[in-house]
Amino acid sequence: MNYKTLVITKKDDITTVALNRPDVHNAMNETLMNELTSCFHHLSSDNSITAIILTGNGKSFCAGADLTWMKQMVNYSAEENKKDSRLLLDMYESIHSCPKPVLGRINGAAFGGGIGLLAICDITITIPEVTFAFSEVKLGIIPAVISTFVAPRMTPATMRRLFITGERFDSAAAQKIGLIDIIVPPENLDETINSCVEQVRSSGPTAIKEIKHLIYHLQKMDIKEYKEFTVEKISELRVSQEGQEGIKGFLEKRKPSWKR
Repeated sequence: MNYKTLVITKKDDITTVALNRPDVHNAMNETLMNELTSCFHHLSSDNSITAIILTGNGKSFCAGADLTWMKQMVNYSAEENKKDSRLLLDMYESIHSCPKPVLGRINGAAFGGGIGLLAICDITITIPEVTFAFSEVKLGIIPAVISTFVAPRMTPATMRRLFITGERFDSAAAQKIGLIDIIVPPENLDETINSCVEQVRSSGPTAIKEIKHLIYHLQKMDIKEYKEFTVEKISELRVSQEGQEGIKGFLEKRKPSWKR
C-alpha cells in the first residue's frame, strides 16, 4: 500500500513501519493518523507477518502533534475537537489491538503523543541519547488520550509528576519508570531488534495473539471474572492445533512447526 507519511518495508515475515515526516520530526497530523490506523488494520489481518517494527525516519521517533495541525485546531468547535480526538484514539487502538507483536525501535526523541506510540508497543528498544517529555501541559492542555495507554507502563505517582511538570527526561529515566524496556548503543540498535525478532519467531503465533488478548482482559475484567476467563482460555489452547504441536514437540525433543 502507498502512504504519504509512512514507509512500509517487509523482509521475510517482518514488516517495518517507519513514520516518514523527518522534516517535522515525524510529528502527527490528520494524514499520518489516518494512514497509521489503516496500515495497522491491514497488517493485523496479514497472516504472513510474524512481527512489526515501529520506528521513525530521520533524527526523531515522533515529536507529538504537528504545529500546522495545531493551528487548525485553535478554531475548531467542541464537536470538531471531539472528532479529532477520536481519530487519535482510533490510531492508538489500531496498534494496541494488533494481534502481532509490535517492537518499538525508538530511534530518537519522543514527545507528547509520540510517547503514546511507544507505550503501546510490546517491546521498546532505544539508545542512550534520547529525550522524552509529556509536553502537553506547557501548551495548557493535557495528555488525556495517551494516558490510557501510558498508565499500564507507569505508576500513577510518576504520571502525576511528569504530566504536571512536562519536564524532559532521558532514556535511563524512561527505562526506570517503565516506558523503555531495553537501552543499547546506537551501533547495536538493529542487532538488538533482530535478536528480539528471533525470540518472537520461536514463540507460537497463536499463543502470542492470545497473550495480548489475555493481558487486555486483565486490565478490563474484575478479578473473579478474569480468573474464570483464564481457566477457559488455557483449556481451549491446550487442545488447539498449535498447543498440541508445541507440547508434542517439547516431549519429542524437536522444534515445533512454527519455529524457523
